[in-house]
Amino acid sequence: MCPARPAVVPFVLALALGATTLLAGPARADDRVWRHGVSLMGEPKYPAGFTHFDYVNPKAPKGGTLRLSDTGTFDSFNPVIAKGNPAAGMDLVYETLMTSALDEVSSEYGEIAEAVTWPADYSSATYRLNPKARWHDGRPITAEDVVWSFHALTTNNPSQAFYYKHVKSVTATGDHEVTFVFDQAGNRELPQIVGQLTVLPKHWWEGIGPDGKKRAITETTLEPPLGSGPYRIASFDPGRNVVYARVKDWWGADLPSHVGTANFDEIRYEFFRDETVEIEAFKGDGYDVRFENTAKNWATAYDFPARAEGRVILEKIPIKGRGVMSAFVPNLRREKFADPRVRLALSYTLDYEEMNRTVFFGEYDRIPSYFYPTELASSGLPEGAELAILKDAEKAGPIPPEVFTKPFANPVAKDGTAARSNLREALKLFSEAGWVIRNGALVSAKTGEPFKIEFLTNGPAFERVAVRWRESLAKIGVDLSIRTVDSSQYINRVRARDFDMIYSGWAQSLSPGNEQLNYWGSQAADQEGSQNWGGIKNPAIDAIIKKILFAGDRAELVAATHALDRVLLWNHYVIPGWTSADTRMARWNRFGHPDPLPTQSPGFPAIWWWDAAAAAKTGAAK
Repeated sequence: MCPARPAVVPFVLALALGATTLLAGPARADDRVWRHGVSLMGEPKYPAGFTHFDYVNPKAPKGGTLRLSDTGTFDSFNPVIAKGNPAAGMDLVYETLMTSALDEVSSEYGEIAEAVTWPADYSSATYRLNPKARWHDGRPITAEDVVWSFHALTTNNPSQAFYYKHVKSVTATGDHEVTFVFDQAGNRELPQIVGQLTVLPKHWWEGIGPDGKKRAITETTLEPPLGSGPYRIASFDPGRNVVYARVKDWWGADLPSHVGTANFDEIRYEFFRDETVEIEAFKGDGYDVRFENTAKNWATAYDFPARAEGRVILEKIPIKGRGVMSAFVPNLRREKFADPRVRLALSYTLDYEEMNRTVFFGEYDRIPSYFYPTELASSGLPEGAELAILKDAEKAGPIPPEVFTKPFANPVAKDGTAARSNLREALKLFSEAGWVIRNGALVSAKTGEPFKIEFLTNGPAFERVAVRWRESLAKIGVDLSIRTVDSSQYINRVRARDFDMIYSGWAQSLSPGNEQLNYWGSQAADQEGSQNWGGIKNPAIDAIIKKILFAGDRAELVAATHALDRVLLWNHYVIPGWTSADTRMARWNRFGHPDPLPTQSPGFPAIWWWDAAAAAKTGAAK
């Protein structure tokens, strides 16, 4: 299962309205079991009739303004289309059929839908909408809205079409019921996947805008859209800021899944094109909260009077139950990266230990698994059910022999001697793959073409890292150039697969599922908008993902995920990077939050609130 519901930005909805499904759904049964909540880990934690999640403050005060920042710009309020840059915060405006609890793994509870049911073989799922659900204009959210949203979304957004590809039909099977029929039985994750569907108002998108023209959901727009969520867009300055105002009569405020949330009267986003300016704006009280992703900044950029006075707080928030792989990702569609020995050679040239000492201030851990640091990370040698899954997958395609004989480990350079040994190993691997040193440059033995890499990035943080790596690569004749572009160009080039190498990552939940097809599946390699950035095409991996999707119990799911992890690692598709188990947060001391925070997320800003007493001591926001 995807670690979070599909982001509202960037969705793509379209006018496949003629395709609105009116086909008959599965036969309705009198003995259907309706569920208020669902979980892939057994029974949901919260029983029917629960009043609120344990981790919220149900009496949290309402009020105040929260000022946030975003890097880049925006040119659209259409949260649907893949083109353009939708504004940050659009997820405040919309809701999904179900929503996740932040203290459980792979669970969902009612939001727009109040209940869900499915047959024993998981071949379909029927959602019953909450009759109280309303758009901000007061009109009810209908089954027709859900059907329209699904078809429009999957017609025009390649990523979302891929995510929901196992949905064969969507039918309004009652005034407040929508049935999703799947193209396969036995995949128990599919009911929850469709529960993540964001619902948009058909009547508004098919209506006439203030300019007298019919709205087009396939086009960018700066007309604030109609939503159903806790906030609406109150004002904006194109490309510079957006202000979201709390909907005082929001229909969902008393839902058990929403009590204690949406506590700020106003949430404001300021947009900055330059990270240095963005940090200085925070220090100058230009906005309130900053999540710091750069170790150097965390170590050196916050030594200023407001922090010493306690008016600014820096804290690390531990988050459990999530996995991650972040890495340098070579584009396998380019011939020079096709040989796994080349990719392993590149890994040997990366002196992570030196970087962690001199660039990262010891803040990070090297990533040894695609599911680090969870129980889903492989270790040791495969045995039992995991070994059987690997042997079966080997019938579909070759698996590196090391999967069965060696535990995976990243190259390590504890000192200069070890670093030089790693470079010698890199040259050996390059030689085996057909590359040789001539006149100080690494070139193809056949064509004489030099081995060059363009590293594509959208900010200065990774320029510093790439410069260090470039020094190591230069010692064996590899030319690494660094190409920094703005966020819009970066997104477009990655979408078009127009890069040699990028640094990116994949988040993982404790219940992996359909998103693995989007990350590593062969079909996703050529799918625009997929997260298979490197272009992995491996039938053995496809076979293992299928085992994950149809796992009958937790033990089988864990074994299949371990198998997937091993095959990904030993094919050397990426040069693993680094991560921290904590979320680093810098904030002006104006806010309160539940204590303790939930285990799966800081819950920010949903369950936080404006603390008037703390704000009075900190000083008025500028």
